[in-house]
Amino acid sequence: MNDMKRHILLFITLIVSLTSVAQEKKDTVVITLQNGQEVRYTSDLFDRVQIIYNLRYGVKVYLKDGKSKDYLATKVVIAQYDGEGQDVTDNNRNRNRYRAKLLEYPHLAEDESMNQLVIKSTSNYGITFSLEWSYADIANRWTCYQMHAGNLAKNVSRSDHFMEDPEIPSQYRSTPSDYSGSGFTRGHLCPSFDRLCSKEQNQQTFYLSNMHPQYSNHNSGLWNALEQKLRTWAVDCDTLYVVKAATIRSDQVLSVKCNDRLPVPKYFYMALLAYTKKTDSYQAIGLWTEHNNSQSYSKKYGDYAITIDELEERTGIDFFCNLPDDTEDEVEGKINLGYWSLSKSK
Repeated sequence: MNDMKRHILLFITLIVSLTSVAQEKKDTVVITLQNGQEVRYTSDLFDRVQIIYNLRYGVKVYLKDGKSKDYLATKVVIAQYDGEGQDVTDNNRNRNRYRAKLLEYPHLAEDESMNQLVIKSTSNYGITFSLEWSYADIANRWTCYQMHAGNLAKNVSRSDHFMEDPEIPSQYRSTPSDYSGSGFTRGHLCPSFDRLCSKEQNQQTFYLSNMHPQYSNHNSGLWNALEQKLRTWAVDCDTLYVVKAATIRSDQVLSVKCNDRLPVPKYFYMALLAYTKKTDSYQAIGLWTEHNNSQSYSKKYGDYAITIDELEERTGIDFFCNLPDDTEDEVEGKINLGYWSLSKSK
């Protein structure tokens, strides 16, 4: 029996539950880990369970104390849940068919031979972030990750050790020499400050695959301000699904290249999806910024807000494609500025 068939058999009993409240009976989720440990939650401990029917990712348990717990499927032998629910892939025409099935993932590029999915994770905190790398552009297509009570702890300080990503073939990866003396900073997408749970997790944010060439004034100015705002939203919801990226299409980059090798984006942007378990509801917003070397920017963050539908038109990327189609259509076509506590300039 080959490895793929063996994994399929191991996970054949995985069920997805999207229930927002546990049933009156003692519903139980039982997770058996590869080290033989059995983790068991009953309904008095959790509000909601999400099991991703997938060969790589496992179980997310929303606990009653407001925190959540993630179990990577690479560490899980089997997961069972006897509550009512539906498969997260039901009623979804545009979902990812391979690996990237968590809600934060945009649709993977069609040409898999020239684009690579890279996933950084730790044993204690699960996935740090994921990214898609374009070989043709020698550039990050997007970085995505989750923020929730389980990974917002501030336990360590900034690593500040920038390094090449060994998972990307050497001829296609970015290197320290690509930035040296270029006049551009190494602009994080998943920032160091969003991953301070552990030393290993923070170090992973310093892979150059998680960066774009960025003007210092934009990096430390508008982009930093929006990142700080994002962190307040992460505290206010149960899970914030984050996509950060910059434009790399030939018509959306500056005429100058970073040390004549890396594309310099004309725009940096974010796609955000907030989940609130109390109401079992989602809110989405896009944030679009022009990349320039100015410290001047609007203090009304709503001026940068666009719908996810509009962001998809500008970038050609399908965001939050793993949501059921009806939910995706509803949340991507509108912005509730009140929910995000934003206003626009008059």
